[in-house]
Amino acid sequence: MKTLDKQTSSHQVKSRPPGRSMKVLIACEWTQVVQREFLKLGHDAWSCDFRPSERPSNRHIIGDVRDILGDGWDLLMVAHPPCTRLCNSGVRWLHNPPGKLSADHYTDEERAAYTLMDKAQRLDFMWMKLREGSELFSTLWNADIPRIAIENPVMHKHAKRLIRNYDEFAQSFQPWQFATEEDSFDNQKKRTCLWLKNLPLLEPTGTLDGSTARDRVFRMRPGPERDMERSRFFPGAAAAMADQWGGALAR
Repeated sequence: MKTLDKQTSSHQVKSRPPGRSMKVLIACEWTQVVQREFLKLGHDAWSCDFRPSERPSNRHIIGDVRDILGDGWDLLMVAHPPCTRLCNSGVRWLHNPPGKLSADHYTDEERAAYTLMDKAQRLDFMWMKLREGSELFSTLWNADIPRIAIENPVMHKHAKRLIRNYDEFAQSFQPWQFATEEDSFDNQKKRTCLWLKNLPLLEPTGTLDGSTARDRVFRMRPGPERDMERSRFFPGAAAAMADQWGGALAR
């Protein structure tokens, strides 16, 4: 069921033909970093997440993105789908489950129930979450939308086997490749992969060489907001996406 921010009325508009502004859905984004860049170029851009938007907005849809995939979008950009169980960094938990659930995307009920599970039950829980994450990625990747971009870390083999019509990522980049100032948010190290359909490879726009890039994500301390902050997207890369994937159609 769709739930909208109270400022939002309706996002139902017809798909735009090529050569004009596009109807763009930025999924799994609560910060609206990517959405704002597409808006600047005149596109009908919306963000969607289970969380409310970080700032007041009448273009943020609160709810499950799968409920609105058929609403006539021209481009789907998935800014950061839940990836903990899909990525290589988390594959170890499929064999030796963690002692507790600290990630903020688990519910209070899941965390409480997890503390009462034995090792076998915790392994079952980890694999269940892997199947859920793979199904979400599959639904987004196979959506009936002309242009699709999904951002995610490198996946392990178990996730790849579960995703329907899986293709290897088209490219990977580092945020610092889109930075022009050493103290900018983009000047960080975080390998980011893109799965692309009917979109060109993203070309770096930065001027730095990576030697001053920070390990902000790797060094981030545990805490209730850690996963949300780790998923915060990079403004320089977002601007490049809007310009290179949407700019030509807006001119």
